Amino acid sequence: MKYTELGNTGIKVSRICVGCMSFGVPFDDFQPWTLNPEQTKVMLAHALDLGVNFFDTANEYAHGTSEEYLGSTLKALGVKREDVVIASKVYFNEGHLSAKAIKREIEGSLKRLGTDYLDLYQIHRFDYGTPIEETMEALDSLVRSGKVRALGASAMYGYQFHNMQIAAEKNGWTKFSTLQNHYNLVYREDERDLIPVAQQYGVSLIPYSPLAGGHLARTQWFSDSKRSETDFTLKRKYDHAKENDMQIIARVAEVAEKRGAAMTDVALGWLFKKGVAAPIVGATKISHFDAAVHALDFTVSDEEAAYLEELYRAHDVVGALKP
Repeated sequence: MKYTELGNTGIKVSRICVGCMSFGVPFDDFQPWTLNPEQTKVMLAHALDLGVNFFDTANEYAHGTSEEYLGSTLKALGVKREDVVIASKVYFNEGHLSAKAIKREIEGSLKRLGTDYLDLYQIHRFDYGTPIEETMEALDSLVRSGKVRALGASAMYGYQFHNMQIAAEKNGWTKFSTLQNHYNLVYREDERDLIPVAQQYGVSLIPYSPLAGGHLARTQWFSDSKRSETDFTLKRKYDHAKENDMQIIARVAEVAEKRGAAMTDVALGWLFKKGVAAPIVGATKISHFDAAVHALDFTVSDEEAAYLEELYRAHDVVGALKP
């Protein structure tokens, strides 16, 4: 395993992060493809054996049970709290990013995870209904109290991320150290402004959907997995741009074949070449973790990167909330 630092926080994380959306109670209206407690234990044990120490969840995943599964499983496996980096998020809840909501939601996350602090607390989206200063001050108070070690943001527009960093700077509050944005070979809209702003501030990129929900790991658009059949969020994210995306996927497969590698090697290798610190890999099979870790040793050349990027066309924004 290879490791890196999140921003300038001193927090050392594995270059692969486990996306814990895959774990929790399945609900018909929300992620009916999630894994049960025993399956979760098998998955997390394997990830830990591979050297992974970075786990990302959210208060909304599986209606909070993702956090419960993660916390209880790490405890059952005898993992020391200081040996893992746990990240969670806040936004998709009553009050979104108001000070009241943030103070309430951090307590809920800590309780479900069975810990007294989070290594990384992220705003899941931008809140148009709450003043930026109110949100940033509330987040800063969590850092000052010791309940949170570092702050991060997720999908939003570049100007929003910039304005929140500026507000923190002006008031002496804690700035964001990470950006969990939507980024992969078939979705590159954040290259326009969000990623450059993050790089300006020395923020670590920890993108979600690095394999576009599995599309970049296979030559066929659809698979027979339960998630592929029931994940309607995934369908909304990618099906509208299928025609262009399939051309790019074909090139990923072509480069992989020429190199005697897996498509996952190429897709994740491209992200590492673009400066990503730790892509968030959501897995439902232990082989998915094996493939992701294997990609750490794969280097995409400049020529291969240009070839992979050549056919990309502008996509509709997916992730950042519109006003």
